[in-house]
Amino acid sequence: MPELPEVETTVAGLRPVLEGQRLTMVEPRRADLRWPIPVDLRQRMTGAVVTSLGRRAKYGLIETDRGDVMIFHLGMSGRWRIDPEDIEKHDHLLVETQSGRRLTLNDPRRFGSLDIVRREDLGHYRPFVAMGPEPLGDDFTGGYLKAATKDRKAPIKQILLDQRTVAGLGNIYVCEALHMAGISPGRKGAAISKPRYERLVAAIKQVLIAAIAAGGSSLRDFVQPDGELGYFAKDWRVYGREGEACECGAPVLRRVDSGRSTFYCSHCQK
Repeated sequence: MPELPEVETTVAGLRPVLEGQRLTMVEPRRADLRWPIPVDLRQRMTGAVVTSLGRRAKYGLIETDRGDVMIFHLGMSGRWRIDPEDIEKHDHLLVETQSGRRLTLNDPRRFGSLDIVRREDLGHYRPFVAMGPEPLGDDFTGGYLKAATKDRKAPIKQILLDQRTVAGLGNIYVCEALHMAGISPGRKGAAISKPRYERLVAAIKQVLIAAIAAGGSSLRDFVQPDGELGYFAKDWRVYGREGEACECGAPVLRRVDSGRSTFYCSHCQK
């Protein structure tokens, strides 16, 4: 599934094509993806000017001069295509701009979503209501994480994947950050000291920034809007490296937690 860096990369790729542009056509080609597409999305977006693009957690935000925000989620296999030569079977949204550019939202598995809300209601959008702070924001600190986990007996990996604790983190980057910080993915949240949480927060930010700079990690179907692959996967420390040597020389291990693979080094992470 595309995670925060992949969504950030997607938004960055869409920005020069859409920002400041009037949308001459916005055409959903089916009634639903994972959820129903609002029936008034076409009417509200067609003719509007895109004023800004942004991201909240793993959701992309396209804001218009009408005060609307179109919200997209890439799901498991979604990606935007810019100026495609042909319209494909799984291009479920077509967008054309006044300058003659064409974009499609392609989602073969249809686990993504499209929605539209008023700008003033964005904070009340149901997926956003209980979300924690953005991991790259100033509110996400070691002190915040220590306070948020003081009574938590759950493993730290599970806590970090909980969007109520921090927004947008996924399996790949949690595994990578925990390894960088030297913290076992199975350690209970309440048992981690504030200094170790400060190291963990720094590691999370460092991993995400590096992944964004590399264009994300291309897994299965994800590519950037311009068709380029993300190259952060070549820098993975532990993710997907079961049996290979960690930088310390010990083998990278894998186990399954709640249906997700956890990659770690038992020597480096305590």
